[in-house]
Amino acid sequence: MACSVLAIVVPCYNEQDALPQTNQRLLTLLGGMMRDSLVGENSYILYVDDGSRDETWPLIAGYCEANRRVRGLKLAGNVDHQNALMAGLETAREDADVTVTIDADLQDDIRAIPDMLEKYRDGCDIVYGVRRGRASDSVFKRTTARLFYRFMDAMGARTVYNHADFRLMSRRAVDALCRYEERNLFLRGLVPLIGYRTDSVSYDRLERQAGESKYSLGKMLSLAVDGVTSFSVKPLRLIFYLGVLFLLISLGILAYVIVALCQGRGVQGWASLMLSIWFVGGCLLVCMSIIAAYIGRIYTEGKHRPRYNIEQYLK
Repeated sequence: MACSVLAIVVPCYNEQDALPQTNQRLLTLLGGMMRDSLVGENSYILYVDDGSRDETWPLIAGYCEANRRVRGLKLAGNVDHQNALMAGLETAREDADVTVTIDADLQDDIRAIPDMLEKYRDGCDIVYGVRRGRASDSVFKRTTARLFYRFMDAMGARTVYNHADFRLMSRRAVDALCRYEERNLFLRGLVPLIGYRTDSVSYDRLERQAGESKYSLGKMLSLAVDGVTSFSVKPLRLIFYLGVLFLLISLGILAYVIVALCQGRGVQGWASLMLSIWFVGGCLLVCMSIIAAYIGRIYTEGKHRPRYNIEQYLK
């Protein structure tokens, strides 16, 4: 049986410091897998430039010119990490039998890729790269990550614990993923919905060798909101339960006032009244924000705008 053509899709945003080492390591890995007949001779690395403002694209263009195993996809503007990944996957499926996605910092251990390919050859369409632990993370990041996965699980979203976007997908799995037309992507939740045979490979996450993380706290929170609003309506149900709770509290207060008046006692407590007003008002604003998030998603999806535009493709 002929070896499968592998495409390693690497989304890049301002990665000029990390790319030289990343490119060297990936080419070395790819060459070794070709010699071991794990992948076909036409396998390649596909860098996706997500609107970088530094020298990322000139570096990619130079790598493409110097080595036929490197390709470059330049997107017109910054469309965010998830859309850049989809751009790479949709481009790679044209001629690749199997695709691996990995971030440009290579904190995800590329030595797990041959193990992923073995599981693919055993019949798996999707192989997740799963971290063994988070010892290399700060206490804050470990805590927020744990809360994120627990929160997603509580909201009913199907995610793989300690898995980000380091995964292998067969061509038919990528074809199935491309049929999901959401504009607000959360691939960690979409991929498990495909339903094909899956497995996982464990690895130890490495320290970042160059550059800096592109996932700020704001982006992580935005990703969490996208995940919840894309795969669960539980927040809307919680609003209903909160409304019932407030109704019961108000009935209790009404009963207290009636009893106090019947006993000839005055009802005092300006401070507690103001506190209640501020508390209820704050809860109402939170509820309105949750509803607005869902309405905004409907608004965005209804426009059917393209996820990205390709400015240049080098191969």
